[in-house]
Amino acid sequence: MSKSSSDVQITRWSGGAIETRDDIVAVEEPLQVVVDGRPLAVLMRTPGDDELLVMGFLLTEGIIDKASQARRIDLEARDNHAMVFLIDDHQCDWERLTRHLFSASSCGLCGKATIEAILQSHPPIENRPEFEPEVIQKAPDVMRAAQANFDSTGGIHASGIFSKTGELLVLREDVGRHNALDKVIGEGLIKGIDFSECFLLVSGRISFELMQKAVAARLPLVAGISAPSSLAVSFAKTSGQSLIGFLRPPTMNTYA
Repeated sequence: MSKSSSDVQITRWSGGAIETRDDIVAVEEPLQVVVDGRPLAVLMRTPGDDELLVMGFLLTEGIIDKASQARRIDLEARDNHAMVFLIDDHQCDWERLTRHLFSASSCGLCGKATIEAILQSHPPIENRPEFEPEVIQKAPDVMRAAQANFDSTGGIHASGIFSKTGELLVLREDVGRHNALDKVIGEGLIKGIDFSECFLLVSGRISFELMQKAVAARLPLVAGISAPSSLAVSFAKTSGQSLIGFLRPPTMNTYA
């Protein structure tokens, strides 16, 4: 069995009957990200695709702009650790990164000040391609058909990046919505996908953090099966992104 899921024993109640049976749950474990010897963050993730997760995290948190700036990612030195080595001449604002990551994890930032701070590092998207509604509405079925871990556990999120014509280019799953997104962004970064001509589909609620990561990757349209948060809507209106929620064909809601 894959490291992404684990066997457990449960007691099932159904119509008054009690049954002991085996079940499968998604695995959740910490991954500490260490960049050039500096502990930066602990990500609670589903193991697997860790290099993609870290690469996407480095991009969406403003540590790198392109894959070549991460010289090496060592996942073997210590269990549940990702040792990142940047190229020698790459500069980072470590104080800003540490402050931002701490504040984000403790909900210390919010509202207009947060949006302005994010857009200082990742400016608004000015030129968005046109996406056909019919193409967007086909995406949920395409993504759902590719969610192998959801089929076995029922408790895992997915993110998918689609081409302008509706081709599923990358799909990854994780217990964390933001981790699933970092994984697809990391894979797309490594593969050299032009995100500016793609759209993102997420399997659940659209949060501010997902919008922030999407604009860092220059994804012009974000769609979700569920609702967006109020701050996600405010961010989209400022970042120049299109935002679609409750994408449940034949209906969908456009928020920005």
